Amino acid sequence: IRVAKRMGYGRSGESCMMRVRRALEEMVISGIKTNIPLHQDLLRDPDVIDGDYTIKWLEDWLARNAD
Repeated sequence: IRVAKRMGYGRSGESCMMRVRRALEEMVISGIKTNIPLHQDLLRDPDVIDGDYTIKWLEDWLARNAD
């Protein structure tokens, strides 16, 4: 089993997020459940895009978006 961490870089926060979004779209992992959809949802959230979040923000976001 291999576990990987995906990180991104760019000249701006926007270009960094674009690279990470693309990497998540292209990532293929089989045989196990992943949290890729969670990261994709987070990267579409206006608060994340604007950098308008706090330490407690993710906990609140998860509670609001629980299935």
